Amino acid sequence: MTLGDLNPVLVSPKRLAAMGILAAVKKIEFGHLRDQLGLSDSDLSKQLKALTDAGYLTSKRTGKGRTRKSWFTITDAGRAELDAHAAALQLLVRPAVPDAQLSDMAD
Repeated sequence: MTLGDLNPVLVSPKRLAAMGILAAVKKIEFGHLRDQLGLSDSDLSKQLKALTDAGYLTSKRTGKGRTRKSWFTITDAGRAELDAHAAALQLLVRPAVPDAQLSDMAD
């Protein structure tokens, strides 16, 4: 495992958090996601654009005028990339040597 195994699109904590929420739901409305993440409209738009451009999300608009809403759904590719990124993160925080060897090194 190397740092190169981390997905550069998902290294951003804001994008990673958005993907985590999206992975747990079928779809989510922009305003609800914004409120969950505590981001401004413009910041969330920027993060979602990067994820959509990477093919990790799809979006759909409903309604017209004041009732217009944007809904987001994670793609299969997005879910796979999130899973791979999470696995790479786990390897970074897990010791590379067994616990027995670590205790020998402390002596």
